[in-house]
Amino acid sequence: MGTGGVGGFFGAKLLAGGEDVTFIARGAQLQAIRTHGLRIESEVSPLHVRPQAATDDPAIVPPQDVILFCVKLWDVESAAEQMRPMVGAHTAVIPLQNGIDSEQRVAGAILGAKSVMGGVAHISATVIEPGVIRHTGKLQRLTFGEMDGTRSARAEAFLEACARAKIDGRLTERIEEAIWDKFMFLVAFSGMTALLRVGIGPIREDAETFAMFRAAMEEVFAVAAAKGVAFAGDPMGQWLKAIAAMPYDYRASMLEDLERGRRLELPWLSGAVARLGAELGVAAPVNRFIATALKLHADPARQRGA
Repeated sequence: MGTGGVGGFFGAKLLAGGEDVTFIARGAQLQAIRTHGLRIESEVSPLHVRPQAATDDPAIVPPQDVILFCVKLWDVESAAEQMRPMVGAHTAVIPLQNGIDSEQRVAGAILGAKSVMGGVAHISATVIEPGVIRHTGKLQRLTFGEMDGTRSARAEAFLEACARAKIDGRLTERIEEAIWDKFMFLVAFSGMTALLRVGIGPIREDAETFAMFRAAMEEVFAVAAAKGVAFAGDPMGQWLKAIAAMPYDYRASMLEDLERGRRLELPWLSGAVARLGAELGVAAPVNRFIATALKLHADPARQRGA
């Protein structure tokens, strides 16, 4: 549901692995998929598939086993409502958004919590033209699990599907921790690359900008702790090691959206940290600054008075 960079990449891999995949897309992206197929440009996973099922009307799609829910954060409720016909009694809807509350938002908009499985996508994939997705780097991991920590049959079945598709799939009993772990990095990564209009390389090379990057991550960690989220390991240390190895020009999709004049996910990233920090009594000055500095770019249509 939502054939952008993330949905298109993993959907294409699953299709190539032998799964029956329906792509929900719209506009030029849908037309390109129907006409030329879906092409993945990647150093490690180049691929060209020709989906037999692609539509912009979820109402004609029967109930599915698994739905990868890959729309932008501002579209969660409306897209979830549209896909109700696709959700059956045993369907697992796996939100792969960047925020921390998509699972709850989707559950409220469709058939309740039993339909939703937590999910996290670790990948840099962007639509560079209709029907073409560029995958940057080697990372292409899906982490997922039931919100109550159980290992269900549907989760095990999806893990097997990932293996057939050569996707780095990981089934976890601690999905809330995994969601906050990614959020810790993503808030800083999205906010700082968009704010400074550069990739991760220049940011980590400059002592002051990297200190700001780290502070943005530390604020998320503090908010998570205030909400009672417990981390088993050292997420900050692990992320610092990962950041050191990231490609110099590695950049967040929010920077791509900013440069192309698209709506930003800012209110659900740095904006959410600032808001939750205020509610919980946790100081979050760096994320508040990022949210304020980018605020006038967050919704171009509104700024134009549309």
